[in-house]
Amino acid sequence: MQKILIANRGEIALRIMKSAKEMGIKTVAVYSEADRNSPHIKYADEAVLLGPPASNKSYLLGDKILKVCKEIGVDAIHPGYGFLSENAEFAEMVEEAGITFIGPSADSMRVMGDKLSAKEAAKKFNIPLVPGTEGAIDDVEEAKKISKEIGFPVLIKASAGGGGKGMRIVENEEEFEEQMQLAVSEAVSAFGNGAVFIEKYVTSPRHIEIQVLCDKHGNRVHLFERECSIQRRHQKVIEEAPSAVLTEEVREQMGKTAVEVAKACDYIGAGTVEFILDQDKNFYFLEMNTRLQVEHPVTEMITGVDLVKEQIKVARNEKLSFAQEDLKIIGHAMEVRVYAENPMENFLPDIGTLIEYQRPHGPGIRVDDGFEEGMAIPIYYDPMISKLITYGKDREEARLRMIRACEDYKVVGLTTTLAFGKYVMENEHFISGNFDTSFVDQHFNPSDLKKSDPEEEEIAALVLAHLLDTEKSKNSVSNTNQQSKSAWKTNRT
Repeated sequence: MQKILIANRGEIALRIMKSAKEMGIKTVAVYSEADRNSPHIKYADEAVLLGPPASNKSYLLGDKILKVCKEIGVDAIHPGYGFLSENAEFAEMVEEAGITFIGPSADSMRVMGDKLSAKEAAKKFNIPLVPGTEGAIDDVEEAKKISKEIGFPVLIKASAGGGGKGMRIVENEEEFEEQMQLAVSEAVSAFGNGAVFIEKYVTSPRHIEIQVLCDKHGNRVHLFERECSIQRRHQKVIEEAPSAVLTEEVREQMGKTAVEVAKACDYIGAGTVEFILDQDKNFYFLEMNTRLQVEHPVTEMITGVDLVKEQIKVARNEKLSFAQEDLKIIGHAMEVRVYAENPMENFLPDIGTLIEYQRPHGPGIRVDDGFEEGMAIPIYYDPMISKLITYGKDREEARLRMIRACEDYKVVGLTTTLAFGKYVMENEHFISGNFDTSFVDQHFNPSDLKKSDPEEEEIAALVLAHLLDTEKSKNSVSNTNQQSKSAWKTNRT
C-alpha cells in the first residue's frame, strides 16, 4: 500500500494523513470549493478538487472519487466518518475497482446499517436486546397494542436512522398516534425509508460504547468502553474513557458481548458497538457503527493504540499484533467536541470567521482540528471546529485539565461550545458520575453561561475597538478635510 486517498475533509482527514505519513504511505486529499484553503489540502502529498461546496456535488461523488484514484494510482481509500463511510454501495464499487477499502465489507455494513437486521443478527448470539417489536411496523393500532404490552414510555425509532432522526419518546397511549406519524415522516425525509420499530424506553439510560478491532484472520479484540451520555438532540458532545460507573465485571461482560456482535456480522477493521446501560447496570445492544468514531481519540489515549494505523494494517491483511490480554486501561481521557454552536440558543449553529484562533497547550492536551485563524466555518457541513482531548492519570486530573484547556482555548469571531464544555466539567452531577443521557435537559441552564461568557466579552471588546477605530478614522479624515479647506481659504486670500 503506497498511496491512500482520504475521502473526507477537515480534522479527520488530517488525523488519518498523520498516521499514514508515519507509516511511510503517501496521501491524497480531495476537497470542495468551500475547503480550498483547508489545512488537510496543504498537508497531503496530492490534492484534487471534487466540485462545488454542497456534499452531493463533491464529497458524496463516489464515481468521481474512484476516477481520481485510477488517474493518479491510488491503492486504498479511507472514508473517515460521515459522507461515504457507511455506504455499502460505495465500498463495493471500491473493491470492484481493485482498490482497497479501509473498512468493513459491504455485507457487514448492510447488516449493521439497518437497526432491525442488526438486532436479528445479534439475537442469534443471545446478545441482550431492549424489549420491543420483532421488526418494522406500520399498523398504528397494532403498534399501540404492542406498546401497551411493553409498557410506556416507549421509543419509536427509524430502522435506517441515526443521529436522533426519526426517534420519538412516547409517554402515554394518548400521544402515540401523533408521535408515530411524526417519526415516520422524519424517517422518510432523512433516510428515504419510513420503516420504524418500537422499543421499551429505558429510563435514566447511559450511552456506553465499546471499541472493537478485528482482522481478516479471525482475531477479534475490544479496547474497552467510552461513556457518551452527555448529548444534545441525541448527538454526543462530550465523551470519556473509561466510564465512571462500570465495574470490572460489567466491563468484561460488555467487552465480550461487543466482540460477539462483531462476530455476528463477520466484521473486519475498527468498529463500535453501542449499548444502553440502565440504573441497575443491565446493558442492551443498541447498534453498531461500522466506521471510525468521532470520539476514537479517548480510546487511543487510554490504550496507547493508534486506531487508524491498525485499520490500515488490517486492510493490508496483517494480523493483529496484540491479543485481548495485552490490552490495559491506563489513565483517563475526556473529549469535548468544539462546535460553532450557541449553547445559550439551544445549540443553534453560529457560522462566522475565526478572527482569533489559539489552541491550548501543555501536558495531556490534544487538539484534533482542521481550521486555522482567519478561516470561515462553511455552512455546508457539520459545524464541528475541533475535538479537544485531555488525558490524566485518573478521571479527576483529566477533568481539571479539560477545564484549563477550555479556558486557554481562544476562539473569537463566533460562539462555540467551549463554555458549555467547561460548565459540564464543573457540574456536580458530572463530577460525581451521577448523570445520564438527559443531562442537558435536567441540569443545563443556559442562563448560567450568560453570567460570564469570556467569548462574548472578547467579541464585544473587539467590536467596540473596531467601532472606536472607525470613528477615529472618520474624525481624522474630517480634521484633514477641515485643515485642507482652511488652507485653501488662506491661500485664496
